[in-house]
Amino acid sequence: MIGLLAGLLLQAASASAAGPADPPVVPIKPSKIILVGDSTTQVNSGWGGSFCATRVTSLAACVNLGRGGRSTKSYRAEGSWDVALAEMKTPGFVDTWVLIQFGHNDQPGKPGRSTDLATEFPANLKRYVEEARAVGAHPVLVTPLTRRSFVDGKLVNDLAPWAAATRKVAAELKVPLLDLNADSAAAVGVMGSAAADRFAEVPPGAAQPAPPTPARSTEVMVNPMAQPKLSFDHTHLGIEGANYFATMVTRELSVAIPEMRPLLVP
Repeated sequence: MIGLLAGLLLQAASASAAGPADPPVVPIKPSKIILVGDSTTQVNSGWGGSFCATRVTSLAACVNLGRGGRSTKSYRAEGSWDVALAEMKTPGFVDTWVLIQFGHNDQPGKPGRSTDLATEFPANLKRYVEEARAVGAHPVLVTPLTRRSFVDGKLVNDLAPWAAATRKVAAELKVPLLDLNADSAAAVGVMGSAAADRFAEVPPGAAQPAPPTPARSTEVMVNPMAQPKLSFDHTHLGIEGANYFATMVTRELSVAIPEMRPLLVP
């Protein structure tokens, strides 16, 4: 009896010396958000850079695959869509969301990129949706960001037909839709031309800033760093514009896909 009591006391003393037990490790359940689109989505000239950097939590990997000058046709032809599909297949994520925004370079007059609005453009969007679903991803269609061009004080939303075609595809395939075109056009139309100009890459009338002159070295000469092509226009976004429309996209996502809300930062 005395030996048993001594043994129990020894066990209690050992447990006390070891401290409290570590809590059980809970595996994380990360998600991925992939951005597919043109220059109004890509980093440095679209809303995507700000969105990935500031509008998602650490439990969401955000991959911006937007590329300037691309249309629904050229994005696939050059192999960018294959890269996006490979990202969708990466294991370890409980959900992968793919935001798809095109229209600007599908418009007429862009050799090698333009698509027929009535047939080719919607067919291309449908194929993107179907292939994303086939690899287990969740496609989300995004209507094209408005340009900020005004005539006689009124916004000219020349992308409205491409936005309408995108809405139609989303309805037919029952895909979540972010109506960025309607929301951005409404906001820009209310603020007016002068206020909207602050969203450009550089202020109106300003010259493109010269890149810094690096120290001359073999490494600099052989592997020069990339330089952004900054200019004033009514399509592309600087930092203020990117932040503004990234916030708009985040708000639209939180409404269209409530299950994404824990991944989003307002």
